[in-house]
Amino acid sequence: MSLINGLPAHVLLVHVVVVLIPLTALALVTAALWPRAARRLGSLLPVLALAALISVPLTTQAGEWLERHVDNNALVRRHTELGDGLLPWALGVFVLAVVVWWTAGRAAAEPRQGGAAGRAALPVRIVVGVLSLAVALGAVVDVYRIGDSGAKAAWHDAYSQASTGPKSAS
Repeated sequence: MSLINGLPAHVLLVHVVVVLIPLTALALVTAALWPRAARRLGSLLPVLALAALISVPLTTQAGEWLERHVDNNALVRRHTELGDGLLPWALGVFVLAVVVWWTAGRAAAEPRQGGAAGRAALPVRIVVGVLSLAVALGAVVDVYRIGDSGAKAAWHDAYSQASTGPKSAS
């Protein structure tokens, strides 16, 4: 994908990533730490995570096309390098979203278990919660870093810090 309605596809698709990755990360952490939220989200959590995951390579591919059509400089190269690192984070968010969804579904299907079975589930929830928090945080920080580098690459020489004065109506 190269152009959408005459604009570079990357410029438009990046908004999908910027919205879906943090939104999915927030939903993942909430569901992982709050079982009731996981049950309420149901299959929406892995579907949202899958959409976020799919949006990353689409946006990256469109970015690679755009990279071949702009001036090559250190800022563009830095943005490209950072952008290539988001896919593993998005994959981690997706995998953990499926795990949280699956474990929440199993817990809801089984009657409340006391004793050894109930105690065994708590360490799993703690591990999944900690992993979810770590991966979600990593994904959101990476999106921020990539976006910041992209903004710098796009805007570093594209505006004047001094006002150019009022625009006259013609």
